[in-house]
Amino acid sequence: MPALAALLALADQRLPSGGHVHSGGVEQAIADGLLLDGAGLRAFLRRRLVTAGRVSAGLAVAAFALTADGVARLDAEADARMPSPAVRDASRAQGRGLLRTVRSAWAAPHADLSWAALGPRPHHPVVLGCAARAAGLDAVGTATVAAYLSVTGPATAAQRLLALDPVETAAITLELNDELDALAMAVAAGVAWVAWVAASPDGLPNGLPDDGDPWLDLLAERHRAREMTLFAS
Repeated sequence: MPALAALLALADQRLPSGGHVHSGGVEQAIADGLLLDGAGLRAFLRRRLVTAGRVSAGLAVAAFALTADGVARLDAEADARMPSPAVRDASRAQGRGLLRTVRSAWAAPHADLSWAALGPRPHHPVVLGCAARAAGLDAVGTATVAAYLSVTGPATAAQRLLALDPVETAAITLELNDELDALAMAVAAGVAWVAWVAASPDGLPNGLPDDGDPWLDLLAERHRAREMTLFAS
């Protein structure tokens, strides 16, 4: 499969990874009266892109060159960048779903790593980066898919919950194209993905983003405490 076709497939929300049941904080933001319309969605997606999207892209790019020796360490780095237990659980649930799909498409991410080495519940961006490697994508393509998924899932959730015009929702998402491309290029250039195990002096992978957003974490925790929700997160 050509790399471009693989990029489109990995970015497709119809891929059975479970992403369609996660709103990325949108459902709780709507319930709290913090997201009411298209203008609110535009601001929400932009904020999510430069925080959770950037972190996801960085983890995916780091996973692009992952070997079995580094799995536990990258998993810990992902946990550290998701302080909310609800966010971590959502990431692992989607990672498990994506893993089931990609292991049926490719025998392994590469010769030095098996799918089994990722464990039963790996983080979603880690699986995504490994799948991108198996599919023949480069670091920029890998970061692009991760960043794209960080906004398209929430956009679709908002469209359903607020009964937004699908054309308006699509236009809002497309408005982020330039910012998304720039972010993917910057993350791919900043993360030392070729040999990320060769750590910097402070013991962290070189250039791995850590752009947190306490608001998104709080939305995730408030959402999990509710008894009846449409989305899992």
